[in-house]
Amino acid sequence: MSAVETFNALPAERLAERLLACLAAPAWGAGIAAGRPFADRAAIVAAADAAARALTWAEILQSLSAHPRIGERAAGDSPAAAWSRTEQSAAARTADDRTRQALAEANRAYEEKFGHVFLIFASGRSQAEILAAARARLDNDEAAERAIVAEELRKIAGRRLERVLDAL
Repeated sequence: MSAVETFNALPAERLAERLLACLAAPAWGAGIAAGRPFADRAAIVAAADAAARALTWAEILQSLSAHPRIGERAAGDSPAAAWSRTEQSAAARTADDRTRQALAEANRAYEEKFGHVFLIFASGRSQAEILAAARARLDNDEAAERAIVAEELRKIAGRRLERVLDAL
């Protein structure tokens, strides 16, 4: 059975669990599940992208609660925690103590200004690149930052969904 066939055949509860591990927004998972059966992998990815773009700000904020601060190790043994550790691992290996401290300070300043964790698609980025992005985004207004957060979350969810499909 192909990954797409397996995805289409998953019981609703198991599919919901896997999708929530990708993005902690039930509406996102429900939007994808409602499109089953899918003809191919590209159709699943397109449905996920459309569902992510349809999220409200309240749903985005809900999903942010499942993300640790950049530079902090995600706790637990859930798939989402493991993915977070993997996504941040390369960046963590490239950071020195000064950069780690500066990133912690940028996280605090960001949270004070925007009221939620700094979110960035960390895969393939160094801590220095992440720090530069965090500092630059502190200059954004609320509307601009919301758009960026929504896009970063969409990219993270898409990458995680790819991992789910790869594992089927």
